[in-house]
Amino acid sequence: MQSVFNNIKGDRLIWSIVALLAIFSFLPVYSSSSNLAYTANSGSTFSFFIKHFMHLFLGFTIMYGVHRIPYRYFRGLSLVMMPVVLILLIMTMFQGTTIDGANASRWIQIPIIGMSFQTSTFAAVVLMVYVARYLSKIQDREISFKESILPLWIPVFLVLILILPANFSTAAIMFAMVMVLAFIGGYPIRYLAIIVGAGVLFLVLFVLTAKAFPEAMPNRVDTWISRVENFSNGEDTEADYQIEKAKIAIATGKYIGLGPGGSVQKNFLPQSSSDFIFAIIVEEYGLVGGLVILVMYCWMLFRIVIVAQKSDTVFGKLVVLGVGLPIVFQAFINMAVAVELFPVTGQTLPLISSGGTSIWMTCLAFGMILSVSAKREELKEQEEELDNPLEILSEAI
Repeated sequence: MQSVFNNIKGDRLIWSIVALLAIFSFLPVYSSSSNLAYTANSGSTFSFFIKHFMHLFLGFTIMYGVHRIPYRYFRGLSLVMMPVVLILLIMTMFQGTTIDGANASRWIQIPIIGMSFQTSTFAAVVLMVYVARYLSKIQDREISFKESILPLWIPVFLVLILILPANFSTAAIMFAMVMVLAFIGGYPIRYLAIIVGAGVLFLVLFVLTAKAFPEAMPNRVDTWISRVENFSNGEDTEADYQIEKAKIAIATGKYIGLGPGGSVQKNFLPQSSSDFIFAIIVEEYGLVGGLVILVMYCWMLFRIVIVAQKSDTVFGKLVVLGVGLPIVFQAFINMAVAVELFPVTGQTLPLISSGGTSIWMTCLAFGMILSVSAKREELKEQEEELDNPLEILSEAI
């Protein structure tokens, strides 16, 4: 165990933030899982506690292993993994899972171990690294829109098209993050305007086609439209029921909360351990607890920007921002949904909500960020050794 700690590299503050969020997550997940235990007729929340522990343990194992890999290898791996991602998304999309006629094909079963895996979450990480790879290649040279279509935008739109029918919020977040990364990476703004216009046009055509031919392909268009409409006019639906219970939980928490395990709304709020766990946190730990969580994610954003700024290569900067910004953005969306600043999206709170794939892919992303940070530390140590006259003398002798 001591050798493992000795081999931990990278930004220590990011390690600390991730560890603190993961450790804290046990309290709200254990508390809110009582609803799941009742629904599953298991009568015990301890099994959900153990399951969450195993997910985090595997996640930190992934993060540790990935952060030991030199980040330059991620450039080639993203190119290799893109076809794999497309195959997984096609398998997921066409497996035929539906709920009330709507496409619910988001997970595939992992053979032998029997666990489910959300392919869109994995695709998001690979896609951001792939985009970072391309943007780093075109630095310091003029490109035309035409020559970037095949190597950049065709893979991006293929991934998004395969995710869109079953998971609009994830596809929308991925599209927005790709646009942000392309802007940061120096991709011409006039070309980005064309891509945004094409994306909006495709979405409109998809919605119109889905409404005109609902039997052609299962989709969740009606769900998207109803959520936006209900968010605007305040009609009573299942989504509004969730929001109302979340707001009751937040109002009940007041300043210091009801204490660990004291939540009442966890027994009535669907997805209390995942999508709406922030409401349970505020109910049990009050405004103070909610603000602490918000500050932690803001601190995380600050450290991600610092690591990106200190990276020694353009690819390193873009990888850190590409896989790091979506994590913080997703956290803000999750909290905004709980306080009804945003329509219901189904996005979890990174590192805190229960769920395997979300935790694993978040840890994978942080492993990449720490790999970039570790390389910077290695170069800094080498520079310090070269600047040390005693080291130079010893090498000469």
